[in-house]
Amino acid sequence: RTNFMPTQLALHIQQTALCDTHEHLRSEKAYVEEGPDLLQNLFGNYVPADLVVAGASQAAVDALLDAGNPDLRARFAGVRQAWEAVRHTGYGDAVRVIARQIYDIDEITSDTLEAAQARHAALIRPGERLRLLREVANLDHVQTDDFVRPCHVDPSGPDFFFYDISWVAFVSGRPDLQPLAEETGIEVRDLPSLRRAMEAVFAQNAQVAIAIKSQHAYNRTLNWRARSDREAAMALAAYLHSPDEMTEDERLCLGDWCLARGVELGIEHDLPFKIHTGYYAGHSRMPVDYIRAGNLCGLLAAYPAARFVLMHIAYPYSQEAVALAKHYPNVYLDLCWAWSIDPYSAADFVRRFIHAAPANKLFAFGGDTGWPAAAVAYAHQARRWLTHSLQAEVNEGWLTEAESIALATRLMRENQYACFRVAEKKAFVRQA
Repeated sequence: RTNFMPTQLALHIQQTALCDTHEHLRSEKAYVEEGPDLLQNLFGNYVPADLVVAGASQAAVDALLDAGNPDLRARFAGVRQAWEAVRHTGYGDAVRVIARQIYDIDEITSDTLEAAQARHAALIRPGERLRLLREVANLDHVQTDDFVRPCHVDPSGPDFFFYDISWVAFVSGRPDLQPLAEETGIEVRDLPSLRRAMEAVFAQNAQVAIAIKSQHAYNRTLNWRARSDREAAMALAAYLHSPDEMTEDERLCLGDWCLARGVELGIEHDLPFKIHTGYYAGHSRMPVDYIRAGNLCGLLAAYPAARFVLMHIAYPYSQEAVALAKHYPNVYLDLCWAWSIDPYSAADFVRRFIHAAPANKLFAFGGDTGWPAAAVAYAHQARRWLTHSLQAEVNEGWLTEAESIALATRLMRENQYACFRVAEKKAFVRQA
């Protein structure tokens, strides 16, 4: 903790409420009734992957996160050596931020962990999830992908928590037809009934939904091409006959068709479509040919009226992503998760983006987390590194301080309000 006189830019970034465009937050009920224990709260975000890559066994990481074992010392001891190797990565730094900001722990040791137990217990109670996010992280609102299609007004924070319509099962070419029938009352027997069920999903959810979301890059290529109804009908027939015997070509065909229909419905209902690009969570499995944002060029060109939000700056193919945002009017880039994956690259990305693409095309933050304490840490990282990027622009004479402050406001808040119609969504749920 270095003592220094903060600049006006640094103060502005600290004080401005930050729009959070991507989380996987567990519900208020889950947080209160099934919330993380102390070690899960500290380490249960993305750092387990770094620990394994650094040499910890999967068994040791599983033990670290086993809330059924009250022996904190033993659980931490199994990963201590790996922890020393990853404490300076973006993921490791986030753990240390949680320790400092939430538990007042300067150095994670067995003794400091045990001393923090009482403070942790006070966090797992009603209202703390919202307080941590709104007051400690200073977030304007949160957009959550909870992996389900139905969206709702969240009574724990009606104008704070917003939800994405999950489209990933469709785009993966394996639509979950039984839940879809339960949601919509439409049994899918053929392509026309699948189309009607998709339309029903939007009729039921679009007013309260903030966006549409798909992370199909985890199980298929982002490469897309237009598919005819005839081709898709044949692929769907194969899926209905025997899902396990569907060929990869049939799966991709059906997924491409479903993605296009989701984009069209997004245009109709004025909802942006978020797509995971780039880096995978976890470790030891990342087919890099799947994840390049450039694979989406056919889709971007086919639907100029859509708003596509390409997530995670397509790391490590971030320069390609800048080129897409510069070239396509319908493309926006989101720094969600990027500050924690590789903060130096994310900071460099911001500076490159400023001088290449329109300033209204970039969103500064999304935590991509399940528990609020991790979102607090990732928001802290975003503010710190965004300050680093924009202050360097001022110091080197590329921006005035006034320009950097205006740009920070754009990236932290104004761009998100415009793309996601945040003010309109907040007004709707308040009236509802």
